[in-house]
Amino acid sequence: MTVRNALVVRGGWDGHVPVAATELFIPFLRERGFAVEVHDDLAVYTDSDRMADADLVVQCWSIGTVTDEQAAGLIAAVRAGTGFAGWHGGIVGAFHHNAYQQLTGGVFVHHPPGFVDHELTVLPSRADHPVVRGVGTVALHTEKYWVLTDPLNDVLATVTFEPGPEPGTATGPDGADAPWRRPVTLPAVWTREWGAGRVFVSTVGHKLDDLTLPPIRMITERGLLWAARQI
Repeated sequence: MTVRNALVVRGGWDGHVPVAATELFIPFLRERGFAVEVHDDLAVYTDSDRMADADLVVQCWSIGTVTDEQAAGLIAAVRAGTGFAGWHGGIVGAFHHNAYQQLTGGVFVHHPPGFVDHELTVLPSRADHPVVRGVGTVALHTEKYWVLTDPLNDVLATVTFEPGPEPGTATGPDGADAPWRRPVTLPAVWTREWGAGRVFVSTVGHKLDDLTLPPIRMITERGLLWAARQI
């Protein structure tokens, strides 16, 4: 079996349980032939040799600060062919850094207070994509992310925000009814190519229960493999 290299980079806000969340997927990566190296410091992004050797970077780092040098190292590696993947705030709520957000193709802006019941829906036009094949809709009770995204993303699945007084669904930060005049559908799972590299993002994964839900776990595992060009 060909050995591939994966870097797991985790840290930042503890509320997204970066250690426990990434530990869910490390055995899977090893079973699929990856040599996994774990980093609790963003300094690895400035190590050009290590980044060049990586087939995949799995990042779970929320509400942190990345330096220009660190962001440039990560971006250069992805543009040269390293895969980049993550979920929830660990990837789209990680850093307020323009070049990094351009790499991920999206940024978290808002979620309704608390955990809300909603559905993740795979787009019928993308039903044959290897990341979401066999998945239709997934019932969730967790944070629902409102994100700004790049139109060039390949959106695989979406969530919908409803207007009006539906309890706990799409209220504003002050608890008022959502101001949208009609339902708003936003990307929730997407892939993109950046230079020679692949990027996978899922907005689902605030808590371990989300990531262990069978269809979400499957989508996430497949996303890691897709970013590493293994499917």
